[in-house]
Amino acid sequence: MLKPSDKWNWYFDEQKACLMLDLGEEMIFQTNLCRKLLVNCAFSDNEFTVDDASAFQTYNERIRCLDINEYRQAELTLYCVAAKRFHKPVQPKSWFFDAQCDGHEPEEGDMVCLTNRFSEGVFIVLEPGETSSLCAYVGQDEFLLDGNKALPFGQPIKVMHDRMVCANHLFMMAPMAMVG
Repeated sequence: MLKPSDKWNWYFDEQKACLMLDLGEEMIFQTNLCRKLLVNCAFSDNEFTVDDASAFQTYNERIRCLDINEYRQAELTLYCVAAKRFHKPVQPKSWFFDAQCDGHEPEEGDMVCLTNRFSEGVFIVLEPGETSSLCAYVGQDEFLLDGNKALPFGQPIKVMHDRMVCANHLFMMAPMAMVG
């Protein structure tokens, strides 16, 4: 299982045109964040910080409950950490999703369900705000936004809370008792 390290470093790769994470030991992780989605500080070298490690733990705890293999869990966790730290502030794109009867007020790491006439899917909350939150899609198959656009696995999008339904109950780990 992947464990965060203070030796990891973020950098922007001009050839691949996206944010990368150097994991050491000749391992490089390519994020799903291209140039146009990044804040200015992402274009210089950045250490993997204590805040990054904390976000890693928060997201990893929730993502481990998903029915995906360990490699995809690590990939999604790193996508989430990268988006939380380096994604540009954006306006919500709530028009892609159906309104719900009451808005959910999510917390960081919450799982929420979003629907539209093309898709239904689960997202993890990365950056909760007062009325909207940055989320990442956790489904394996693309989430169709409309007839032409789709969100791939791990892709972030900002959505108003009145489109969200809490889905935490679907991903609770059952408590275990250790007996001897």
